[in-house]
Amino acid sequence: MFSDTSKSESGHVFDIPLYVDRLMRANNSGAFLIINITPDDFMLRSAVSDLYPLWAEFRSYVFEKYPDAMAEWNYPGQKYGWNFRIKDKKRTIIYMLPRDQYFLVAFVFGEKATTDALESDISPGIKSIIESARVYAEGRGFRIELKNKEYEMDIKKLIDLKLKY
Repeated sequence: MFSDTSKSESGHVFDIPLYVDRLMRANNSGAFLIINITPDDFMLRSAVSDLYPLWAEFRSYVFEKYPDAMAEWNYPGQKYGWNFRIKDKKRTIIYMLPRDQYFLVAFVFGEKATTDALESDISPGIKSIIESARVYAEGRGFRIELKNKEYEMDIKKLIDLKLKY
């Protein structure tokens, strides 16, 4: 693990990678931006704080519904930092993106899943996010910001829809 320490002008010793990481988080990018430090559970708990139980609930829910799923941390680049994804054999079921004191969940839905989601009883706020998402060849990708448990049941319904199609 890379680590370097330095003294600030006031004489405080600080860890340079962690200092840079905190500066980057201030710009609303990922909670973990350093490529050679794969997040662990302790780091995740620290980053998402009070929402860690919700994160763990979504992770457990996917494995309950699809026991053969595979979980992995992925680093798409410094702009985004580390993200967590749970996959089946050929596609990602859910992306979970840690931020400072909250997290995002992201999905890519095909046409059938999108139609079912918009016709379901999920909250109007989430329907609006899905409707406004840009459509790509691989589907409609959208992110939902979670700063509390308000959308817990909606996210589980979206997981169910993703697994259905």
